[in-house]
Amino acid sequence: MEQKVLKIGLLDHVGSGNLGDDATLAVFIHSITQRWPRAKLAAFSMSPDDTRERHGVSSYPIRTTSWSFGYAPATPVSTVKSNMKSLASKHRILFRLVKAVHTLVVRLPMDCVRELSFLVSSFRILRPFDLLVISGGGQLTERGGAWGFPYTVCKWVLIAKAARVRCIFVNVGAGPLTHFLSKRFAKSALRAADYVSFRDHESRALAREIGFAGKSEVFPDTVYSLEVPSLDRRSAKRSDQPIVGIAPMPYCDPRLMPGTTKQMVYGNFISKLAIFASGLARDCYGIALFGSDIGVDPLAIEDLRLALQDHNGISALQIPTVGSVQQLLQTMAGMDYIVTCRFHGVVFAHLLNKPVLAISHHPKVATLMKDLGLSDYCVDIEQFNPNHLIDVFASLVKNTNMIKSCMAVNLASYKAQLTSQFDSLFCHGERENVEGRLVGAMHARSSE
Repeated sequence: MEQKVLKIGLLDHVGSGNLGDDATLAVFIHSITQRWPRAKLAAFSMSPDDTRERHGVSSYPIRTTSWSFGYAPATPVSTVKSNMKSLASKHRILFRLVKAVHTLVVRLPMDCVRELSFLVSSFRILRPFDLLVISGGGQLTERGGAWGFPYTVCKWVLIAKAARVRCIFVNVGAGPLTHFLSKRFAKSALRAADYVSFRDHESRALAREIGFAGKSEVFPDTVYSLEVPSLDRRSAKRSDQPIVGIAPMPYCDPRLMPGTTKQMVYGNFISKLAIFASGLARDCYGIALFGSDIGVDPLAIEDLRLALQDHNGISALQIPTVGSVQQLLQTMAGMDYIVTCRFHGVVFAHLLNKPVLAISHHPKVATLMKDLGLSDYCVDIEQFNPNHLIDVFASLVKNTNMIKSCMAVNLASYKAQLTSQFDSLFCHGERENVEGRLVGAMHARSSE
């Protein structure tokens, strides 16, 4: 009798241009097909068309609305909308009452019907699958509020359980989770899963704080298992000068966060980064600007370029075109030092054994640098001083050999740990793993 082909679903909030997320999905596709070559894989993402094109697998939406790719400038306000806003400003109480009634009577019922229909169709899509893998570092976060990431992850776990599909969390990150409903969604999802592993001890500690008492493991971030192709570093390097790759991000950018209370933070960040970069240029370093989120990082790259050109008189910059993980790695291979704000920017630098200075915008970045033994080369994105940053960079350069040696040892350990984990979860002998040996790797829910 012919053996049934396994169907594996890979769920991640991927599709907006974040190459760290794309690298995570690529690792799972490669690792599972390497061990289970006959398995049929499909992705569940925020942008199915983009995911399908990039990864070559079937893809389905995880929400009723998809993400758009990159940044779209605000469109001019129409005359009708302008008049409505003018009236609203004159009759605020009346319009608030009308808006509340419209939400309760029209919008909320329509949203509920739409979501119910989506849940039914999602159940039908997922029912033929054997396993749902929830991956990606930021799945258990509060992005989008309680009804954003927390609700989305929870509903898919419960759909999987209703469809009798095994569901596992693999090396996810957690936090922040501050709202009661967010914590409830996250705890419910973790409790219902067949296996849970986190990418750092801080994430597991947070899960315990919100009430998850089940057994779990800690492994390095999944991207550390990425197969890095042979890169020609000499052809990638365009200058005899030491090249410093600087990867800014649109942190608190009012274009992406309308109404933010930190509108001055982004401008200050770009200004300080420009002072730092101009100091490096005076010290005869070449500057390359790049980003690991090709959706939104170009905004910050352009702002930093203009700041360097208009206020510091520096125009000799490398700004490579990056459209994929492969292109990003090839670009970074030609750099001697990396300065990045993003978690996976640090991971990519580590994979290439490039000394890295992190400007932390989130505790996960500081945690990663601490775990790597590189806390001395990590500064806070809102608090750093450009002159101090120059001093930190000088220390990075001075200790380059020691840092690279330490990174190489850690990388070998991380890769070995992930290989062992993947061998346990997706060991050879396809069908019996989901029915037998895979169950052994998925720890039974028990109090620790």
